[in-house]
Amino acid sequence: MGYFLFFLLAALCVGSVLGMIISKNQAYNALFLIPAFASLGGLFGLLEAPFIAVVQIIIYAGAIMVLFIFVIMMINVQKGVPPEKKKWTLYLSFGLAVVLVIELAVALKAAFTLPVSTETLKAGPVNLGRLLFTKYLYPFEITSILIIAALVGAIVLVKKKEQE
Repeated sequence: MGYFLFFLLAALCVGSVLGMIISKNQAYNALFLIPAFASLGGLFGLLEAPFIAVVQIIIYAGAIMVLFIFVIMMINVQKGVPPEKKKWTLYLSFGLAVVLVIELAVALKAAFTLPVSTETLKAGPVNLGRLLFTKYLYPFEITSILIIAALVGAIVLVKKKEQE
């Protein structure tokens, strides 16, 4: 039963992320993220990490996605990017790809050297927070840098065209 649920949640997550990538409408993209976050919460539940599962569902699938949808509805996003401004998006995409590759390398290194047992994670959010801010501080900080880069990219993408 566990394997079936794992593959069902994984397929739901991958399918919703693919739907987000394929869709051109920003509101639909935000709505596609909701089942992705919810299925990730289910996967954390299967890993016997109930606190992270509940936080993933309540915070990300609930509050953050509502915020994204409100921002998308309030900002007047233009349909296309003028051809003369497409060059900087290539540089921004390349920079974000480099950051993602570096973060992936750090995460893979940390994944293969994890001496953390499930008993440590089951002990509660206090031990998890202690591990995040002591032993795994660098992956935590790299994740925060990636989130800041994504926020800056989003702000640049939705910035209105200046009056000429």
